[in-house]
Amino acid sequence: MILIKNGYVKTMAGADLENGCILIDEEGKIAEVGREISAPDNCEIIDAEGRLVTPGLIDGHCHVGLTNEIYIQNDDRNEPINPVSPQLRAVDAINPIDEALADAIKCGVTTACTGPGSTNVVGGSFVAIKLHGKCVDSMVVKDPIAMKCAFGETPKKTYSDKKMSPVTRMGISALLRELLIKSKKYAEEDEKGIPHAFDMKLEAMIPVMRKEIPLKAHCHQADDILTAIRIAKEFDVNMTLDHCTDGFLLTEELLDAGYPVMLGPLVNGSHKVELKNKSLETPSKLYNAGIPFCIVTDSPNVPLEYLALTAGMAVGAGLDYDAAWRAITINPATFAGISDRVGSLEKGKDADIVIWDKDPIRKVGAKSYKTIVDGKVVYSM
Repeated sequence: MILIKNGYVKTMAGADLENGCILIDEEGKIAEVGREISAPDNCEIIDAEGRLVTPGLIDGHCHVGLTNEIYIQNDDRNEPINPVSPQLRAVDAINPIDEALADAIKCGVTTACTGPGSTNVVGGSFVAIKLHGKCVDSMVVKDPIAMKCAFGETPKKTYSDKKMSPVTRMGISALLRELLIKSKKYAEEDEKGIPHAFDMKLEAMIPVMRKEIPLKAHCHQADDILTAIRIAKEFDVNMTLDHCTDGFLLTEELLDAGYPVMLGPLVNGSHKVELKNKSLETPSKLYNAGIPFCIVTDSPNVPLEYLALTAGMAVGAGLDYDAAWRAITINPATFAGISDRVGSLEKGKDADIVIWDKDPIRKVGAKSYKTIVDGKVVYSM
């Protein structure tokens, strides 16, 4: 057991606790959070000495483990052969020994939602993993958490170079609709026990059609955001709007649609036309409009260790401080369907905890003083 004491605890589930304590049980779960907790016998005590204590950070959209940030040729993000590939699973491509995971742990990121890139109209399923471990199977929080689909320039360029569909936004939408029509029929037959030929692609889509997981829609431009919303409404499926660069232009439409936004990356270059409206002011505009969102790195586009820095830069551009913390903890956990385990410091949840050397939202260069994953100290400064 471990008792953390004398910390400034941001639980993300209520008021902050000055001089707060957290008790971690032998199963790696949070046993108690409060102002005064007595240390059980034989309990390890960590004195936070007034430092900030938060849940481990969560990146809601990245590709960590599927591509090495240094050796980009080791890239397993995309299978650019067939634009409709829902049967692909990110968990089969993750390298847990990639140094990007260890770098993220040092900067307080303990969980990542990682998966295929945006080459394909439908690219396969995302998985949520802890970022400490050597066997991915033991690191999984939930699999799958979402089905990746993509709108806009990347699928267009990939397949126009191959002289095959899609080469237009119309083509992207048509391929996605075709898959959803087939998937709806397949899922209905499956539910009714009607015999049908096994189809691996349509099997992978059943959780989407049953609203067990959302579509994870890559969309930057306003037109692509609206097309994603149109198709999700048409087929009555859940969805997250990932990247959503032009989201500040559509606050009324986003609020009316009700889909969560995975915003980012916010600090890399505008290397394609879809990013021309990228702005650090977008988080504050979505927050002020009442739109649920989180901040993501899209690693390796922005390395995972800069997640808190990105949130801090958004605060500098007008975002509410506490909203920034929610955007990298409880919000991505909620959107990914893993908030029962991570994202806040509450009794019964996984003991994924960061004791910071400085407040990473307010201080450039802040890092973890100690990172705890599943109740074990996995990094100490």
